[in-house]
Amino acid sequence: MKTLPESLSGVLFDLDGTVLDSAPDLFAALCELCAEKSFPLPDYAPVRQVVSRGGRAILKAGIQELDEDQVEALLPRFLACYAERMGTDSPPFPGVSALLEALEADEVPWGIVTNKAGFLTDPLLERVGLASRAAAVVCGDTLPVRKPDPAPVLLACEQAGMEPSRAVFVGDDERDVQAGRAAGLFTVAVAWGYLDGGDPHAWGADAVVEDAAALQALLRLKVSA
Repeated sequence: MKTLPESLSGVLFDLDGTVLDSAPDLFAALCELCAEKSFPLPDYAPVRQVVSRGGRAILKAGIQELDEDQVEALLPRFLACYAERMGTDSPPFPGVSALLEALEADEVPWGIVTNKAGFLTDPLLERVGLASRAAAVVCGDTLPVRKPDPAPVLLACEQAGMEPSRAVFVGDDERDVQAGRAAGLFTVAVAWGYLDGGDPHAWGADAVVEDAAALQALLRLKVSA
């Protein structure tokens, strides 16, 4: 286990399930698709749990009778439904807005490393007002590899001018911890995210936090009056 750097060079976040609760918009897009194709409306809980694994996993969780070919055939329409409405109901998780403001107040740069494709990530960040504030944004198709490979994390550090050994990576999936650790960052698993049915305490993160206030305290950031 690493120890938290005394002086932070920056903080990187996963997006879906860590910064934004995008599950409601993704579920609404799935329901629209199901209505179009006359599939039964899905249950929310199993869909929410797999959001971090992307569109194919969402389709499989919501429409369990699909085979692989059917998933591939439906994926473009599902993504189109989502693209039309994303940002409508994808709020920051409780306390995350205050956390980002605290980082900015302390002049600590922050960025996003997500496996979400850029054609979805960039407009989503614009719609929720975060695009101009992030010092780095690395998407799932920015490089030929994605998390858990460390390359996207290292690229984000380079973009934001962060020294990896003094930076922190925060995420709600084991792949976030694996990528951050391999890149040499201090890793934090958040217990408020989608978790993909896993136990964040079992991922080998340097710290596990229950909410954004606990993360703000861990990072030794000032609390606004």
